[in-house]
Amino acid sequence: MEYLPVEVIGNILSRLEEARDVVIASTTCRKWREAWQNHLRTLSFNSSVCPIFHDLTASRLEILITQTILQTTGLQCLSIIMDDVDEFSAAPVIAWLMYTRETLRQLHYNVRTTPNINILEKCGRQKLEVLVLSHNSITGVEHSYQKFPCLKSLSLSNVTISALDLSLLLTASPKIEDIYVEAVSLDKFILEADSLEKLHLKDCTLEVFELVSKGTLRFLKIDDVSVIQIEIGEGAENLEVVDVSNFTIMWPKFHHMISRSSKLKKLRLWGVVFDDEDEVVDLETVSACFPLLKHLSLCYDLKDGAVHCGLQGSFQFENVVVLELGWTVINDLFSHWVSEFLERCPNLRKLVIYGVVSEAKTHEECQMLANFTSSIVRLMRKYLHVEIQFEYE
Repeated sequence: MEYLPVEVIGNILSRLEEARDVVIASTTCRKWREAWQNHLRTLSFNSSVCPIFHDLTASRLEILITQTILQTTGLQCLSIIMDDVDEFSAAPVIAWLMYTRETLRQLHYNVRTTPNINILEKCGRQKLEVLVLSHNSITGVEHSYQKFPCLKSLSLSNVTISALDLSLLLTASPKIEDIYVEAVSLDKFILEADSLEKLHLKDCTLEVFELVSKGTLRFLKIDDVSVIQIEIGEGAENLEVVDVSNFTIMWPKFHHMISRSSKLKKLRLWGVVFDDEDEVVDLETVSACFPLLKHLSLCYDLKDGAVHCGLQGSFQFENVVVLELGWTVINDLFSHWVSEFLERCPNLRKLVIYGVVSEAKTHEECQMLANFTSSIVRLMRKYLHVEIQFEYE
């Protein structure tokens, strides 16, 4: 070990990430101490990883974090995730950001500050590539001088921000590729990002959402989002993954929105509710529009007599190798639905069936579950090459 270059030791310590482990390791010898001070690149303070943080007051944590950061030079990734801390004082937070701003490339921060500070103004903007921010406010974005020329990934969770400030922030980040937005409410969200590849919206309330891009989007996930009007336009042309859950959709409009995604490989519609109760997913159209589809996941309320509506015609999903099917109530209709799908997936390798099993069940419900299990066992004798898996909750 004594022949290892100090830079290599710095890389080893950076792989530990958690601050407590890094500090302990740095006491090994003088050389490791030097690596800690001059060549450490990653430092993380995470209460879920290090339980001792739960026993410290906010002021004691501020002192501990300050002392630790000030002993380093050249930090590139700083993560401060304290789920049990209500708030930090603004002064030490500003000190951490100002001390690391010249070298920092990744910042993960989820603690409120009192008074609120403009983190975008304090952090190093020239080299920052990843910004993960929670439980803070972003106001007064000045895109004329708050430029983020290297920012590629942006995550905002429970962040208070106006539609204008969010738009200005994205305008100031021309290389943005990955956006995650959670628990944010906006009237009108127009997302302009020419290089965007991945977009995940979760638990948001939006009146209007519009994506303006040059067709670089490859991953789209919408989870428990309330939106009146959504438009992706040309941004859907190169989509490879569409994952929609706990969402109300108008199938004709939604399908039209993604219908040009001829490169789609994974489609997940889970727990979706149709705006019109007589609507169903037109699976024949799905098969025709997405010939490269390999992974198909569907879970929605099947109406009596509606099972066949989406499975008419002689179409097949030639390339689907993984099929996930779920329903809140398992009965004979669902069994038949599974059977119909198996016939239309000639190259299927894995089938996963999801169901909900209540704690208290009547004799009839138990019998229904038993009948369903028996019917699936009989059915799968015809498909011995397919791996089957059950997931109940």
